[in-house]
Amino acid sequence: MNQLFDQLKTQPTATVRAQIRACAYAGHTAGLGKNMLQANLAILPASHALDFMRYCQRNPKPCPLVGVSDTGNPRMTTLGHDIDIRTDIPAYYVYRDGMRAETVTDITGLWQDDFVAFALGCSFTFEHALEAAGIPVWHVENNTTVPMFASDIPTVPAGPFGGATVVSMRAIPDARVDEVIEISKRFPMAHGAPLHVGDAAEIGIADINAPDWGDPAPVPSGTTPMFWACGVTPQVAIMRARLPICITHKPGAMLITDVADDAETTILTA
Repeated sequence: MNQLFDQLKTQPTATVRAQIRACAYAGHTAGLGKNMLQANLAILPASHALDFMRYCQRNPKPCPLVGVSDTGNPRMTTLGHDIDIRTDIPAYYVYRDGMRAETVTDITGLWQDDFVAFALGCSFTFEHALEAAGIPVWHVENNTTVPMFASDIPTVPAGPFGGATVVSMRAIPDARVDEVIEISKRFPMAHGAPLHVGDAAEIGIADINAPDWGDPAPVPSGTTPMFWACGVTPQVAIMRARLPICITHKPGAMLITDVADDAETTILTA
């Protein structure tokens, strides 16, 4: 898998998605699909789609809405050529009654005629800009998944959806913190500027070395931990809502779209 990841880092988006669709690659997507918007995924029955859309609109930092499918249609044509939401994400979590029931690499057999798919912007998108500026991104360089934590920052509820904001962490050289803030501001569809900079305990994180999702990453001397709103937030909201079935991406395994990563307008239809 590591060898394939290294090969895919230099390949165009269509090639990367083809490998994912063939179930040949099921890992994280950080560092893949250069200069293209990456997206988190939430799929749920139409009966709860309006409440979930309200939840996203009320919480634009962790849930920047970039695409919504038609009911029962797994194609998201505004996000790219021939995207099939059932096959084009490396790994999916399936939730039943609010509990994670299984992890799969293809949801064709689980797809329902009443499903609505939501694509939400991802912070992996602005990492390409950080790398271009010569700012190290440890989890990309070391082929791991970015560490993610449940914070004590509440979201604004909508219907049955609510709960804590999930954040992703990157350790940034002290001298470049302000530069990173300015770079990430340019990507509002990818969570924008960080929610918090500095002491993790100030946002309710007890142990920065024990993420709730993803892999641990070091915070060496001379670096500052920076925390961005994360698209895993809806997974917390989905668990709280306890719907009969919902499907999300596996944290770190994103949909790579054909939308340029510096796009400034939100896409609401598919």
